[in-house]
Amino acid sequence: MKTITITRRSLLAATGAAVAAGIAGCGTSGENSNGSAASSGKSYKIGVLQYTQHNALDAANKGFIKALDEAKINYKADQQNASNDQSACATAASKFVGDGVDLIYAIATPAAQACAAATTDIPIVGCAITDYAESGLVKSNDEPGVNVTGASDMNPVEEQIDMLHKVLPDAKKVGMLFCTAEANSEIQIKMAEEACDALGLEHERYTVSSSNEIQSVVESMVGKVDAGYSPTDNTIAAAAQQVGQIAKDGNLPFVCGEENMCMGMGICTISIDYEELGHMAGEMALKILTDGADPATMAIETESKDQLKVVKNEDMAKALGIDLSVLD
Repeated sequence: MKTITITRRSLLAATGAAVAAGIAGCGTSGENSNGSAASSGKSYKIGVLQYTQHNALDAANKGFIKALDEAKINYKADQQNASNDQSACATAASKFVGDGVDLIYAIATPAAQACAAATTDIPIVGCAITDYAESGLVKSNDEPGVNVTGASDMNPVEEQIDMLHKVLPDAKKVGMLFCTAEANSEIQIKMAEEACDALGLEHERYTVSSSNEIQSVVESMVGKVDAGYSPTDNTIAAAAQQVGQIAKDGNLPFVCGEENMCMGMGICTISIDYEELGHMAGEMALKILTDGADPATMAIETESKDQLKVVKNEDMAKALGIDLSVLD
């Protein structure tokens, strides 16, 4: 397992890289930049629906496009970003169906759910989705049985709670921060609560239904819990910098679901690599497009344990007076 230490300098570099990558916004389209044709000479139309814009989902988008470019196929990608709006997801999904795309790439659970509701015929490859079966997207994660497959971002939740307990041994109560509108978060929170129970830690849920509630809810955690935990929740991730400032002002340490959230609001985490996850999804899409693979028989894929990263945000830890050397 790799270890990454995040400082202000590396945070700025990562932010600059994300901007330089030029992830497409709502309603844009693009095509492979290498200009090479696949041996068949076929050109593919791909609809890409990203639920909202934050670093983890941007990385999943980037990894997918990278896989397509490496394969040197001819394609056009219609990039749509729903900006955390479920109705916008439905509109984009309907557009893809009307345009007759060859494949849909859905980034995050709400995006995939909207696309699955719009078509049972067009292959859908998902990414940044915790549990496809629990979210109602497939019949089974081992054998989807429908037109949906993809890569799961199931986190090592138990290990993350163990990390929190190790770094903050005096913490007695953990606040669980997440958005109730996201099924993926509910799944992870239940796992986190079970992990807390096993360690004898108290826990309390602090929920939001939209980004407008984040400030007041996080402020209400200050002084009532000893630490916070937030899973790979898209609403919270998009507001990570805001949460981080409140956490810093209120001396409230957070352990987060993944690296990019940790950069904005946390002290440490054990993280998957979202760009690698997107690349995996891209390779699955290629099997469908060029090899004729059937998504109904393609098991949901996950990253292996040796791809996980221990991430330490030394700047936040220093601001909160927390020693992370126990993780070395």
